[in-house]
Amino acid sequence: MLQLILGLALFLGVHSVSIVRPHWRAQAVSRFGEVPWKLGYGAIAVVGLVLIILGYGAARTTDPVLLYQPPVWLRHVSLLLMVPAFTFLLAAYLPGRIQRAVKHPMLLAVKIWATAHLLANGTLADLLLFGGFLAWAVADRISLKRREQPSVPSAPAGKWNDLIAVVGGLVLYVAFILFLHRWLMGVSPIG
Repeated sequence: MLQLILGLALFLGVHSVSIVRPHWRAQAVSRFGEVPWKLGYGAIAVVGLVLIILGYGAARTTDPVLLYQPPVWLRHVSLLLMVPAFTFLLAAYLPGRIQRAVKHPMLLAVKIWATAHLLANGTLADLLLFGGFLAWAVADRISLKRREQPSVPSAPAGKWNDLIAVVGGLVLYVAFILFLHRWLMGVSPIG
């Protein structure tokens, strides 16, 4: 469990720099340069992500602490919630009407993903992982109202971007349901 907590602290911590100290990133970039900043940021994020994966896997398999037993129908709700999450994830990089309407589709995708998984899973590790990401996404969205909008690398604006996001999101959803979730996480969401 300590591995999971440390991973969350590193990964969400480095992703929270702009939330707690919005000008610190700009100062660090001007002091060290863009490339060293990105390399350090990326290294911390990767180490955090690896610790999250290993820690969550260990917490899930060795003496999981059950906090609540979700009813079966919540798993169906969770599966439904994940449909738009994939679309919003892609819409973050495909400028179009979805991106304009939602404003921050990546954060919305994270909030939906985290909520869906909290509804379907009831262990302490689930609460830490998905609750941590949900809290981070809410805090980041609130902070974006008071700070400069970050530039996100994306595809050029185009009339097909929304359709690509929807169709691509559905394809990703089906791929995750049928085999990617089991392959990546070791658990099938439908069986």
